[in-house]
Amino acid sequence: MRLEIPVGERSIVLETGKLARQAGGSVTAQLGDTVMLSTSTRSSAPRPGATFLPLSVDIEERMSAAGKIPGGFIKREGRPSEKAILTSRLTDRPLRPLFPKNYHYEIQVVGTVLAADQDTPYDTVSMVGGSAALALSDIPVAAPIGAVRVGRNLDGGFILNPTYDQIAESDLDLVVAGTKEAITMVEAGANEVPEDVMVEALQLAQENIRAQAEAIEGWAAEHGQPKQEFETPEENPFLADLRGQYLDRIKEDIVQTDRRARRDALGGLRDELIEGREEEDAAQISAALYTLEKEAFRKLYIEDRKRTDLRAMDEIRPTSAEAGVLPRVHGTGLFTRGETQVLSSLALADLGLAQRLDTLEPQTGKRYMHHYNFPPYSTGETGRLGTPRRREIGHGALAERALVPVIPDEDTFPYALRIISEVLESNGSSSMASVCGSTLSLMDGGVPIKAPVAGVAMGLVKEGDDYVVLTDIQGLEDHMGDMDFKVAGTRDGITALQMDMKITGVSAELLKEALGQAKNGRLEILDIMREAIAEPRPEVSDYAPRVEVLKIPKDKIGMLIGPGGKTINALQEQFGVNISVEDDGTVFVAGEGMVSKDAAGAINAMMKDVEAGEIYTGKVVKTTNFGAFVELTPGRDGLVHISRLAPGKQRVERVEDVVTEGDTIKVRVLEIDKQNRISLEKLEA
Repeated sequence: MRLEIPVGERSIVLETGKLARQAGGSVTAQLGDTVMLSTSTRSSAPRPGATFLPLSVDIEERMSAAGKIPGGFIKREGRPSEKAILTSRLTDRPLRPLFPKNYHYEIQVVGTVLAADQDTPYDTVSMVGGSAALALSDIPVAAPIGAVRVGRNLDGGFILNPTYDQIAESDLDLVVAGTKEAITMVEAGANEVPEDVMVEALQLAQENIRAQAEAIEGWAAEHGQPKQEFETPEENPFLADLRGQYLDRIKEDIVQTDRRARRDALGGLRDELIEGREEEDAAQISAALYTLEKEAFRKLYIEDRKRTDLRAMDEIRPTSAEAGVLPRVHGTGLFTRGETQVLSSLALADLGLAQRLDTLEPQTGKRYMHHYNFPPYSTGETGRLGTPRRREIGHGALAERALVPVIPDEDTFPYALRIISEVLESNGSSSMASVCGSTLSLMDGGVPIKAPVAGVAMGLVKEGDDYVVLTDIQGLEDHMGDMDFKVAGTRDGITALQMDMKITGVSAELLKEALGQAKNGRLEILDIMREAIAEPRPEVSDYAPRVEVLKIPKDKIGMLIGPGGKTINALQEQFGVNISVEDDGTVFVAGEGMVSKDAAGAINAMMKDVEAGEIYTGKVVKTTNFGAFVELTPGRDGLVHISRLAPGKQRVERVEDVVTEGDTIKVRVLEIDKQNRISLEKLEA
């Protein structure tokens, strides 16, 4: 059973009934020669005690899909790659709002990459395949979704589902997902793309998504299973009474400028009402109060047009920015907005420390790395520390995407760069705060970025056709609201977008309004950041390595490296530098102070052809009974015959009477024979 859906100049092909037939729903999705197997399965009974949707989405990469064997000693796939984790999140986000409320069956969606053609990204294939697998299963999702990537060619025309090569040339990499009615998820990287271009791309994506969703819906109606009958649980028995008595009080309690004060007020009411109650009644009262908190929140925003911290709908929280807050670190930035605070630290290194990637994608490495940490103390809680969770990886990738367009190329700035964003306090929009703090750290570190980048998170509360768009949302507005729309960019345009919906979707027109409001907030934040540091510092930190770049002939790379790396290692040890050599003969020399310049000079001297008549000061590296070998440049030796060790051709009985190993002497090149052997004579010091 096959379904072909045209998308732009190519088609995505779905097939079912052949593979993984015991899964609840199973689909192979193919775009180009990239193939995903997507399955969806649910448990036979609800998870006991669950109060949330137990949905998990996992992406399994198989290196054989690209004809590769994993690197390292263990030749099998281990923990998911960053790309697999980001694709899991990308697939999860538009699917999650489609399930019924209070649906507590465990659901697992698994996407396995069976073939990766090195031409077509597999993330949108995963999203469409996962949606189709759910649509064919008996799991009661509201509707299927479609997904499309939008790029732009050099003439400004849009490309649907572009290839890797087309993405590399595009100033826009936009991934959009949604139902046939509306957009539910947006993820984008861009090179300062204006808001009106972004809206046009979103509208084009929405049209193509509608066609995909309708095609999958018809296909599932013909070939899918009957949907599981699911009864909505009875209303909480305490809800009506508590609504009548306490809704107004709850509405007053959530209007607090301090997060802890709000938590204490609502917690105090809960403690008051459950005191002395049986455990089951206490649990139902707590659940009813949570429902009333959401009702009160929505009434406050929709009916009263008031925010919980009394800001205007388009007002950002009190904001401060500071650069250079830590000693010795190559660059630091501290950004505080309301109760959210991020400290970003920059480390610079030579390009040899750029990250190498062992993935299914054509990209093999990257020189700019952004890592985001969210410790539990940032929200006043305790919790585990250790390997980063999916959320931390996703937020780090978003901040990285926002800053990549302004990072100078390696010819202009030959460094590997790593930024660590530590979230010290969090009450909403910490990922966008990490963008702002990281911009400060880059400028403090002397990185000549193209332009400063700032970010702001937008929110939405929507009831029917009535809605409010919120600038710079705090945690409660994210949790209780309907949208989390993060927008980062420079003064001239957008560099990154990420949107998640808790409702079934919004129109491109509503997103246009949110983008315009976000731009105003972003410009205000950029003005605050400029007061802290107006432009990048003229030099990198005294504690950062200095990098010299030189070019040597490709046929002399072996001379620089030496047998078994002997020559290059000797140079690194002698000068205290790190030397990286590219295949095209580009050499990067990194070291503190002037040592990198000295080492680069020595390498240039090595590359120079030795000619008769030239004078060198070299080190005696070996003595024999017929003469002494002198190192003219690293890896290049010449012989001073015993007869030329003394002036006037005076007779020398033993070489060691004149020179010993380790001595530094002055010599002249006499001749270079056909076998490239160099004859020298010793000169007076």
